[in-house]
Amino acid sequence: MSQELARPAATPPCADAARNTDNLYEVWGDTVDARHLVLAITVSAIVSLGAYGLALWILDGLVESAQMARAYAMLFGILGCLGGGAISAMLFKPKREVVEHVADPAFREQVVADLLKEYGSLGRLEETSPEVLAELHELGLYELFRDAQAREEQAREQRAETDVDTRDSLVLSGGRR
Repeated sequence: MSQELARPAATPPCADAARNTDNLYEVWGDTVDARHLVLAITVSAIVSLGAYGLALWILDGLVESAQMARAYAMLFGILGCLGGGAISAMLFKPKREVVEHVADPAFREQVVADLLKEYGSLGRLEETSPEVLAELHELGLYELFRDAQAREEQAREQRAETDVDTRDSLVLSGGRR
């Protein structure tokens, strides 16, 4: 009895830990469960072949040509494929995990610095359309570009002051203007 008291209580595993990823595969850029994939193929095959067989049986008596009956039945079989896909989509939920991550602020700053090096200037936010400004706000990039614009204007002012100082030193030293 004392051993039972010393044993920790069982805790239910979290949903992520309970998910078995051994049978998850990537097919055409999407994550699928192998068992659900096999079941979905089976459901689609049964529905499409059932639709084809039923249409062939019905159309065989209605259409004069057996060849035309088979052709129309194949169309119903194709519709059965679509129906089987819809049924499978309702039965088996997606297995993909969407993970959103916030980009590192230092990385964003580096990208802006690279843009400045490559293109020279990013332009002015005041000259940007309202749609682009709204998108920048939505993506959380407005402040980044506003700060970059302020740094760019400050650097331009410093260059202008340096140019004035250089010009003044040339005049004082007897250089030509």
